[in-house]
Amino acid sequence: MGTIVSVHAFDDEQAAAIRAALPGHAFVQAAGLGEAQARELLKSAEIILGWNRDVKKTLFTEGIALKWLQNMGAGIDHLPLDRVKELGIVVTNASGVHPFQISESIFAMLLSLTRGVHRAVRSQLEARWQPSPRLGEAHGRTIAILGVGAIGLETAKIAKAFQMKVLGIRRTEGAAEYVDEMYGMDRLNDVLARSDYVVNCLPLTDATRGLIGAARFDAMKSTAYYLNIGRGGTTDTEALVEALRSGGIAGAGLDVFEQEPLPEDHPLWGLDNVILTPHEAGSTDVYTARALEIVLENLAHYGAHGAPVRNLVDLRAQY
Repeated sequence: MGTIVSVHAFDDEQAAAIRAALPGHAFVQAAGLGEAQARELLKSAEIILGWNRDVKKTLFTEGIALKWLQNMGAGIDHLPLDRVKELGIVVTNASGVHPFQISESIFAMLLSLTRGVHRAVRSQLEARWQPSPRLGEAHGRTIAILGVGAIGLETAKIAKAFQMKVLGIRRTEGAAEYVDEMYGMDRLNDVLARSDYVVNCLPLTDATRGLIGAARFDAMKSTAYYLNIGRGGTTDTEALVEALRSGGIAGAGLDVFEQEPLPEDHPLWGLDNVILTPHEAGSTDVYTARALEIVLENLAHYGAHGAPVRNLVDLRAQY
């Protein structure tokens, strides 16, 4: 009998559903166990659900039984991909559980920056009655979505409610619903120059690391807002700070950074045209329930065919 070990916490009902999806395997939750006991379980696991430092250490242990790793998030840039490939482990992720909450976070930041809500909240905390000197509006503007996947498509759908023109960037240029114009990465600067809002949904890969740097900010309108809910490493933070300080762009909403958490002396803290959130755009009270749907489908397919089927990660593409 194989073993499924989860380092992600599931409640009793969810745990029962996992056992029912693959009845020929034992299911054990490692959360709450001692470190030594958890590592012994992980070493013997055929399937691991979730990721933490104990799982990482397990991957570098000789003689492990692992065949399939189900990451409970979408990004895999934190995984030791070379080692995963060396071991021949299949990796799946939780892509598809984020569109609603992250697109809501995108528009929360977008509207706050446009309508000055972030400054009003700061004034309220300081007991100052300080009307904004200039307010814009989102209706009829142009929004660029970099990395048009499930999150980008949901964002484009919402943008249409604001009568916005939607420009998309992705590796494959084919048409997509709610996206008016789709381009490849070779047209990135052209798209940036036309956009009032730039939404970064890019994964972190060798091709995207540091992609949004000084040259990209120079290509943007001085009135544009940059919203990053992709990976922090896709953005050159020093170039972003310079663009914000110099007026190269109007402002930014940032959910992820190259360094987390940001140190107290980081220059982003002192800028009033920035909204910073602590990497929580993907959080929601229904996250585990949505992710469990992927887990259960994959477990059932694994039992029937010996491999998961949904959200298989392309280790070469790194997402």
